[in-house]
Amino acid sequence: MFVFVGFGIILACVVGGYLGGGGHLDVLFQPFEFIIIMGAALGAFIASNSTQTHVLKETLGSFKILLAGKKYKEQDYMELLSALYSLFRLIKTKGELAIESHIENPHESALFQHFPRFLKNEEAVHFVCDYMRLVTLGSKNPFEIDALMDEEIDTLRKEKAHVPHAIQNVADAMPALGIVAAVLGVIHTMGSIKEPPEVLGHLIGGALVGTFLGVLMSYGFIAPIAAAVKAAAEAEVKYFECLRQGMLAYLNGCAPQVAVEFARKVLPHDVRPSFEEVEKATAEAAESVPALAKAA
Repeated sequence: MFVFVGFGIILACVVGGYLGGGGHLDVLFQPFEFIIIMGAALGAFIASNSTQTHVLKETLGSFKILLAGKKYKEQDYMELLSALYSLFRLIKTKGELAIESHIENPHESALFQHFPRFLKNEEAVHFVCDYMRLVTLGSKNPFEIDALMDEEIDTLRKEKAHVPHAIQNVADAMPALGIVAAVLGVIHTMGSIKEPPEVLGHLIGGALVGTFLGVLMSYGFIAPIAAAVKAAAEAEVKYFECLRQGMLAYLNGCAPQVAVEFARKVLPHDVRPSFEEVEKATAEAAESVPALAKAA
């Protein structure tokens, strides 16, 4: 939501400064210049991503991020850490076979159902279940699992970078497309060279609006959108890094509480719960999660 506050400040300052300096707002109203620039940008965006149609769909979906703000808040990570702790504690107390029913049908699991925020994240649930399934099948070498996780997270990082990269490409092209619109405006003006100065001045001003729009749309609107989507993509990858660190720590022989601390330490400070908060949450999970109560 704050991105729209930023857009409002941009418009208020640019238009307000222009009017305050004695400019006339009607000169800036050049709908056909806008159509040329935005239409060309849209066409270029579709053409450049024609072999990756999923990017087109994901770009539309990414604008929800601008409205929703952060996807992962402190409470989301608190649930994530508690879910990892519960899973590790169940293995420690009942053995690896005790988690089979939970990882095979996570949405029907009494353990995972206690953490609804985590359970809604299908990718994260599959990530945890897939690697825990490898453990139950006998793959306990943490170095091998680390290498596999590294490859998967690297692939995820590249996939999540497609949309912000595509949007940034449009932002980079906007000033040049603004020049295209300006040149077309100058060509139109040259065809009216015999008109009086006041008419030529209006035409030349209208042509220059193309350059103005291209630069403003690039640096004032589209580039910030690309940056916001990129930040959201990086936060998505960080969520999986947290899962990775916790599971690897446990596979390396750490106690459940220590493994969760490894996972907590990789989180950014603005969403990282304190040690005391995590300790309290995991203690509550140990008492309230049905699977752990049975294990105890």
